[in-house]
Amino acid sequence: MKGLRTIDLTYGAVFVVLMAIGANITVWFPMLAVPIGGTSVPLSLQTFFAILAGLMLGRKLGTLSVLVYILVGFAGVPVFAGLSAGPTALLTPTGGFIISFIFVAYFTGWMVDKRKESSLFYYLLAALVGTIINYGIGVSYMYVALNTWLAAPITYPLAWASMIPFLIKDIAFAGLTALFMVRIATRIPAVRQAKIG
Repeated sequence: MKGLRTIDLTYGAVFVVLMAIGANITVWFPMLAVPIGGTSVPLSLQTFFAILAGLMLGRKLGTLSVLVYILVGFAGVPVFAGLSAGPTALLTPTGGFIISFIFVAYFTGWMVDKRKESSLFYYLLAALVGTIINYGIGVSYMYVALNTWLAAPITYPLAWASMIPFLIKDIAFAGLTALFMVRIATRIPAVRQAKIG
């Protein structure tokens, strides 16, 4: 891929690792898994890191980083929630959230790529858009999964209601992401200059 610098590879690799760590917080803190519809949904920091990847690295490199993370998991490296791996991760109720991270990184990155200056309001707006995309795709997928191949019927409003604690957490983290970005954008300007031809 043209224009991919060593520093870009480094930043991208850091986010692959951060996504893996964010997915497995419940391995070290099992009490952060919440039971929903006969299954348990782990509390994670993946939304935070997917948004941060887009904000810091832009739409191309941020999306590439998240995509590499997903491909590493599909290849069999245990980087998904609960140290799971393989394409079957998409068959779980949270499989849609894994897919959504690609779109989260892309659209948050696209929003900040359009602007040159650092703005807390705009970073917050982009982070909130990323959160909406994450939950829009993730909850819809969870609803379909539970009502079809997992045979655990649930209504769509109930699917959303069950995710409210996670949504509140991720909205709070969206604010933290925006605050973090305002600081880091001025301290590490090279991050925002990452380009892929």
